Amino acid sequence: MASVSGAQVIAESLKAQNIEYMFGIVGIPVTEIAIAAQAVGIKYVGMRNEQATRSMSCSVRSRFFTCPWWDGKRNCELLAVRTSIYGRPGSCYIDIPGDFVTLQVNKSSVKYVECCLPPPISTAESSAVSRATSVIALSKQPLLIIGKGAAYSHAENNIRKLVDLCGLPFLPTPMAKGVVPDNHPNCVAAARSTALQHADVIILLGARLNWILHFGLPPRFRKDVKVIQIDICSEELGNNVRPAATLLGDINAVTGQLLEEFSKRSLKYPSNSEWWKRLRETMLNNEERSKGLALQKSLPMNYYTVFHHIRELIPKDCILVSEGANTMDIGRTMLPNYYPRQRLDAGTFGTMGVGLGFAIAAAMVAKDRTPEKRVICIEGDSAFGFSGMEVETICRYNLPVLIIIINNNGIYTGLGADAWKEMLKFGEPATCVPPVSLLPNSHYEEIMSAFGGKGYFVKTPEELQNALKASLTDKQTPSLINVMIDPQSDRKKQEFPWLTRSNL
Repeated sequence: MASVSGAQVIAESLKAQNIEYMFGIVGIPVTEIAIAAQAVGIKYVGMRNEQATRSMSCSVRSRFFTCPWWDGKRNCELLAVRTSIYGRPGSCYIDIPGDFVTLQVNKSSVKYVECCLPPPISTAESSAVSRATSVIALSKQPLLIIGKGAAYSHAENNIRKLVDLCGLPFLPTPMAKGVVPDNHPNCVAAARSTALQHADVIILLGARLNWILHFGLPPRFRKDVKVIQIDICSEELGNNVRPAATLLGDINAVTGQLLEEFSKRSLKYPSNSEWWKRLRETMLNNEERSKGLALQKSLPMNYYTVFHHIRELIPKDCILVSEGANTMDIGRTMLPNYYPRQRLDAGTFGTMGVGLGFAIAAAMVAKDRTPEKRVICIEGDSAFGFSGMEVETICRYNLPVLIIIINNNGIYTGLGADAWKEMLKFGEPATCVPPVSLLPNSHYEEIMSAFGGKGYFVKTPEELQNALKASLTDKQTPSLINVMIDPQSDRKKQEFPWLTRSNL
């Protein structure tokens, strides 16, 4: 009588749930699961770092799997997939006893469960929608904040209609950039502090009042600000700030409800209002300051100069992955997104080491579905160090990834080669080298070259332009551009330093 192993049952169960990709680090007995997955048509990507592996299931809202469990009584893969895509999407963890993998069972006794149904779409109560539109209509200084929940919900069409219909200024959170294009005239990202501090009504579309939005509290927000919270997760409603209205439901569906309500009561916020004038003035000032830094000719380059040249050459439809301290923060302001779900960064938890895992997962999907699309991973030199060996993974699977390292020889700031040598005269490095310093002029591009990719070490705008053009032209070979910048380069002065302030 034919029998199958637990590993084969796990693989078949995953296939039944339309799992397409599996990422992991194999060892006994997990190796058997990976082999069984490949046998049923699931693509297995072997990683080098467990942290990067875990980040991949969070990177793209798709059918990814990292660690299965089957108990012979119910299909836990079905429960995991359903849990990961229903409500607020997210990754799931399932444990598996080792003896279940090697267990042999009668093949005829195994019953596979059909793929779970798509997530149900829920709408908000009509009374809550009416209350929210009334609050918005009475606002003098409104602000729409678009969160990544709106990107997950594929709400871009309805949200853009709402922005255009009502004339609302909007601010995207990092991974919501592109839901409405960053070059839309109503985007006020360049006046973020002013918009947050002075808005009298804030509409949260799938955004959470966590540390990224300063918990919705003064001095970054008005004490009397009215918050309209729209979220698919009921536990998020009312966190930190008591909302004026709560709309529980799918972001796309609820935005449709708002559009329907506003079609009954016309609202077009005047573009010549004092609020818009203030926002535009602040935007212009901030953009001019950034432009001045970007166009500096001095060497070594600063962050803004580097991002200026990157922005000029990378495709508008590329998938941007970013992590680091100043690299990620400045990159959010300097690199626009024009399409939804095309940006991945450290996000809510600010976790470093996720960038290359994100890039690999995104590149696997892009290679299969949109082979012309490039994945561009922009890393700080410290952030790259967390999962840098995944460069070998990128080369092993020949993924269309371009890595750009913004190298300032440290975390936040570093030391130049001469200053480093002088510092070592004071004694052992562990006692005298600043904790934020890394080895000056490290040649990270040689890691890429060692595995068969192309590496570039650049110090000038011309060298950066040439390396970018060569990397973008060659769509078959992974590349890494190591960009040296001034070790003391920093963000432009912030009106509200918030969590970046320090006594140092």
